[in-house]
Amino acid sequence: MYTRSVSAWSTDLIIKYPPPDGSRPYNRVYPDNATGKPIRNWIEDPHDMRVEDVRGKEELYRLDNAGFQYGREAAKHTSFSNDDEIEREYYPESINLIKRVTGATKIVIFDHTIRRRRPGELDNSPQKRQPVSRVHVDQTLAASIGRVHRHLPPTEAPFLLRRRFQIINLWRPISHAAVDWPLALCDFRSVDFEKDLVPVAHIYPDREGETFGVKYNPHYQWKYMKEMTPEEFVLIKCSDSIQDGSVARLTPHTGFQDPNTPEGTPPRESIELRALVFYD
Repeated sequence: MYTRSVSAWSTDLIIKYPPPDGSRPYNRVYPDNATGKPIRNWIEDPHDMRVEDVRGKEELYRLDNAGFQYGREAAKHTSFSNDDEIEREYYPESINLIKRVTGATKIVIFDHTIRRRRPGELDNSPQKRQPVSRVHVDQTLAASIGRVHRHLPPTEAPFLLRRRFQIINLWRPISHAAVDWPLALCDFRSVDFEKDLVPVAHIYPDREGETFGVKYNPHYQWKYMKEMTPEEFVLIKCSDSIQDGSVARLTPHTGFQDPNTPEGTPPRESIELRALVFYD
């Protein structure tokens, strides 16, 4: 199945295929199994896709052209073992980093996720999150606007929504290099926004959000940076209020199994922060 080309690998990426009956796709997050309702109603659609290693030319990929941007800056916080410590120590330094890279004037980090791959384990509870193996975008524009209202005071949100705003994830490996199950990102310039993306209801026990599922397109340009270290990071654009085609609007992304991963490689560990990003 796997073939090697210059600095690229071919591997299965799992695409979401909408329900055949035309109903709205959904995921149930932390569902109550007693209800008997399916966790999801969309269909997994694996496709063999080429994923290119961009190490050495990563500067070509920017938030406003590709929808993602790599950088190098070690975090001062390194333990990543306690949520309170992460919020107290890692959030402030990450806010400063995002401001410096983007030129934004206000950053609100609204959550984070630690992922540690556990081979053979099926549990994906909040305390045991594993790498996501399906192509997705974290927020639709409507869900992004909802996040602004959810996380900012009602006196402030309308004013901020009149300016440019984004949702950007800050992702980095922790503990060791992400050789096992690295992160693949799709260059927005290869995405047909109107045809390739499908809104998916993200249903929590107490509320509802909305993500984008991604349909198959053979023209996707998938990228990753091989063996990212904890001293490296990538910013991932999930939403942008500029919708006129002048900038990348988002970045489909997924974890994937690199077929060249050496036996005995430590399972991937990573952290992602999700941030509301505002500009003057």
